[in-house]
Amino acid sequence: MTTHVHDLVGIGIGPFNLGLAALSEPLGLDAVFLDRADGFAWHHGMMLEGATIQVPFLADLVSMADPTSEYSFLNWLKQTGRLYPFYIRESFYPLRAEYDAYGRWVAGRLSSLRWGQEVVAVEHDAASDTYLVRAMSTDTGEERELRARHVVVGVGTNPIIPEPLRGLDGPAVHSSAYLPNRDALRATDSITVVGSGQSAAEIYRDLLEGIREGGYRLDWITRSPRFFPMEYTKLTLEMTSPEYTDHFHALPLGMRQHLGREQRGLYKGISGDLVDDVYDTLYRLSVDGPVPTTLLTDTEVTSAAWDGERYRLSLRHNQLDRTHARDTASLVLATGYGAQTPPFLAPVASRLDWDALGRFSVARDYSIDGGRGRVFVQNGEEHTHGLTAPDLGFGAWRNSVILAAVTGREVYPIERRIAFQDFGIPDAAAPAFDQPAQPAAPTASAEPTEPAAELAGAEAAR
Repeated sequence: MTTHVHDLVGIGIGPFNLGLAALSEPLGLDAVFLDRADGFAWHHGMMLEGATIQVPFLADLVSMADPTSEYSFLNWLKQTGRLYPFYIRESFYPLRAEYDAYGRWVAGRLSSLRWGQEVVAVEHDAASDTYLVRAMSTDTGEERELRARHVVVGVGTNPIIPEPLRGLDGPAVHSSAYLPNRDALRATDSITVVGSGQSAAEIYRDLLEGIREGGYRLDWITRSPRFFPMEYTKLTLEMTSPEYTDHFHALPLGMRQHLGREQRGLYKGISGDLVDDVYDTLYRLSVDGPVPTTLLTDTEVTSAAWDGERYRLSLRHNQLDRTHARDTASLVLATGYGAQTPPFLAPVASRLDWDALGRFSVARDYSIDGGRGRVFVQNGEEHTHGLTAPDLGFGAWRNSVILAAVTGREVYPIERRIAFQDFGIPDAAAPAFDQPAQPAAPTASAEPTEPAAELAGAEAAR
């Protein structure tokens, strides 16, 4: 058994834990980050040509915590000879391919990353009060063990498939795997895109461009009553602030659930420019006659079946409360992503905080271990912290808070008030970061679960 104790072990190396690794590097922390992948990759299945990220370049891995960091996006531009072209381009929004290349550049400069290591269990050693992280090499199957004072779980989110569309045979792909399957989709005589957000719009726009040459019919089905654009007004953007996160975190579970649904259009809508581009493309294509496409709003897929050649979709129009059927040869499910509860946490489930719905009860400082400040989560707290959880621009702030807990000092200044507006009662005291989240009373529809038992079952099924 290993006796060396790391200050921190990070599990998962997406943008948020990669940012944590970059901010940890100059501090002299003994930190190690593990991921089962063989290298950094960011949304390669949606790396459409010309697509941009939806936040400005300052929302990189480090700049909002340390603008002088050598791991900034601007430094990557400088080191790769792209700084002046980016300046002349006069757009704050990097290409998606640029952000991916930047992330791989940072990953290549950090010594703390360990690729090809799948974490299979996290255990607590009571004698030394440390955590044992057990990982298996994806190449050899060899297991290793790391001991740590702090653990940061940043495994990201998983594709969501709505229940009526699960387990389908045939050419049905989630948007996360769109690009590798694009040619096969275009080879069919009809394609249906299901989804309401940016990914659905980008895929529809991409397929629309080739609709004449490809000879296929293209449909887009969304449950939203209209094609919602994301709101970029500045006072609304103040909701991505420490103050609003304080306000949201202090609300009862039922209210947070309600707001989570209500606020989806603020960060899960479609960019206004893309909505307009879709219309302009439809208009341009219509010059040569009717475009073989249908856009269905306020329409929900209630069931789907594959007969070996085509899908039969049962659809319900919510406003009219009427159902109808539609056939298609292939499906793209742009149905989003959701947080997961990793099975490897089963051995320590009793040491972690859970809410009435069986999810992590995440404290204001992003810890999940009853105020001990030893186990943290990244991008698994949308239900407790709101729309800042998946926001790239807030990642460096969250990492500043986590590093303050790990080191016992505020290494990177933590802004606590940046908004002009008040979100609750003025001058109300903000909760301290070191206070654990208080379990909220379940709503009428909430059914308490047994997280430890569920995790143990999931671990056994691996």
